[in-house]
Amino acid sequence: MHISTQGLVLREVNYKESDKLLTVLTRDYGKMTLKARGVRRSGSPLKASCQLLACGEFTIFEYRGMSTINEAQTVELFPELRTDLELLSLGTYFAQVAEVLSQEDDPNPALLSLTLNALYALGKLRKPQGLVKAVFELRAACLAGYTPDLEGCRSCGNPEPDRFDLEGGCLECAHCRSGDGTFVAVTPGILAAMRHVAACPASRLFSFCLGEETLRAFGSLTERCLSNWNGDFLLWIFISRCFQFVTLRRPTYGFVLSNVYRGRGSDLSVHASEKTDFRSGGSSGAGIWGGLAVPWGPFCVRL
Repeated sequence: MHISTQGLVLREVNYKESDKLLTVLTRDYGKMTLKARGVRRSGSPLKASCQLLACGEFTIFEYRGMSTINEAQTVELFPELRTDLELLSLGTYFAQVAEVLSQEDDPNPALLSLTLNALYALGKLRKPQGLVKAVFELRAACLAGYTPDLEGCRSCGNPEPDRFDLEGGCLECAHCRSGDGTFVAVTPGILAAMRHVAACPASRLFSFCLGEETLRAFGSLTERCLSNWNGDFLLWIFISRCFQFVTLRRPTYGFVLSNVYRGRGSDLSVHASEKTDFRSGGSSGAGIWGGLAVPWGPFCVRL
């Protein structure tokens, strides 16, 4: 049986002498494990589309439980990410999170759209890395079913409480103290950003800016939210990746990335501008990926 679908390569593993096994997040079939025959040979027509972070149109042949790529047409390779180690490490992290949160035979076009938009914002639009990372983490958690309750304090209903319970996924005033939990202080700016990311249309996902200190605190909060709500996903990333991508004086991709983007333990750090504003919408194009202005119409997903 032949099927055709659009997808993003989340993982590649060398197989036999010239093949690869790919983990691909597809629009119509969810996460799939695909075999790319002969893709490591020079001159293979599949080579461009069957690499990490490549987005393409795949024609797949299914036989006896094995799915093999027959044809592949490249849609976007995000070349800007491949020439910058810091951008590549963050893009790889997005792919790892998408792999953890996606399921086989369970289409999640919104997660695919979010991942593509985040990669596009990093590479093409050059948005601040810290903000793209924070937005991706919180929105991905929401798409996975971990949407926090951000209406107000769970005890008194105050719409502007001053702390967030990571375990309960809700807000609380410090003086209410309704129960035990892991609390993180939130400023009005952080609270406004969380509400925006959790509830806004996809077309407005990156349309805000934060000061440097607020952005740093917001990024730390979203990272802790994602790791706390989704169990041991950071440990899973560490086990699967830590021995695959190691380079001199640079962190291992994935697990150590959280420390990198807080500016610790590495000479890679985020330099987020306080004055960066996403309201301009980036580049002009014929279509949109989930509302973000990009040149490819077929990826339009409305949340």
